Amino acid sequence: MEKKLPPHKSVYILPNLLTTASLFTGFVGLLSAIGGDFVTCALCILVSCVFDGLDGKVARLTRTTSEFGVQLDSLADLVAFGVVPATMVYLWQLESFGRLGMMAAFLFIACGALRLARFNVQAASSSKKHFVGLPIPAGACTLATLVLFHEYIPQSMESLLPVATLVLVYVLSFFLVSTIRFYSFKEFSTFKAHPFSSMVTVILVFVLVASRPKLLGFVFFLGYLISGPIYTLFILSRRGSRLLRDKNKEELS
Repeated sequence: MEKKLPPHKSVYILPNLLTTASLFTGFVGLLSAIGGDFVTCALCILVSCVFDGLDGKVARLTRTTSEFGVQLDSLADLVAFGVVPATMVYLWQLESFGRLGMMAAFLFIACGALRLARFNVQAASSSKKHFVGLPIPAGACTLATLVLFHEYIPQSMESLLPVATLVLVYVLSFFLVSTIRFYSFKEFSTFKAHPFSSMVTVILVFVLVASRPKLLGFVFFLGYLISGPIYTLFILSRRGSRLLRDKNKEELS
């Protein structure tokens, strides 16, 4: 008969191994950023994001989710998607701003930590369809794809890049701790049946991004960043107003 370990002594190896792989890739990216290889650091952040997505999927599919895994995932995310991109973007563009650039990089880390803590507290009661605030992997990938997108910026606009990067870091930091809703893609499962048009759309998006990954990768994450305020202000607000009007009509009738 198999002997069960106490909850505090038993851990699931596979999902936690993927989380550790995400942490290790982030560490490699950190060393690359310190060494001045920002492209490698950006690629490491994107690979970490892949591992981060896989560990949650594997844990749910194999029913090996645990509180230990949740906390380990948050700690790994803070390093891979908080410390690493903040260090990268500071050494890449923000160092010239002195204390202002340093505080921008730190603000991104601090807001990322607050975002992860809030997510852990509200995970059980929050909607699965949307994230409250920008997910920290999306913020990190936005900065990583900006580094890769850099080669497409015209020489005449190079002087504007440091200021644009500084503004982007502050905007991302605000979005991390905001109450803006961002689509979570959790309902779009690869193991569920979807309309044929959804398959066509996914293939088209994949082909477009694969054709010019450095260019369209940043455009994709920038579009995701913009989609949150648009959805929250123009769709959710109207839906809330419509529900309030319907409720008032029911009370009057």
